[in-house]
Amino acid sequence: MNKSLSNIIRPRLNQGFSLLEVLVAVVVLAIGLLSLAALQISGIRYLSAANMDYQAMLQAVDMAERMRANPDGVAGGAYSNVSGTGSNPNCISSYCSASQMAQTDIYQWNTLNAQLLPSGAGTVTVNGNLYTITITWNVAVSFGAAPQLETFALSFSP
Repeated sequence: MNKSLSNIIRPRLNQGFSLLEVLVAVVVLAIGLLSLAALQISGIRYLSAANMDYQAMLQAVDMAERMRANPDGVAGGAYSNVSGTGSNPNCISSYCSASQMAQTDIYQWNTLNAQLLPSGAGTVTVNGNLYTITITWNVAVSFGAAPQLETFALSFSP
């Protein structure tokens, strides 16, 4: 039997993945998954902030509509320079004056502000015939950091 050199089986230099190549692939995959998790967390944070902005806007519009529904209370100054929750005259089931309805509106509105927004509070200020409804709440910027005060303001003329 004559064997030529071309028929001799030579050992192959590339027999498969080496352990080093597998470790590099695992590291690259881990970095990719961590980056994906960071993107998800950022997305959730921005979604939460947008939701709070939206809730604040809805609450400001709610108070503006309450004021438009009670023109006698606005004319009597019951909505001027409002801050805090105020008292609840509980005039839902019985007749109440425009001033008492304004107190009920302020109580319900600021109670909802505190429920819907973290440390949420609302104020109403007046300058001539222009009313400004301001809603403030706390926003957590990052883990362990002090929360920042966020503000939404709506100016209108009833």
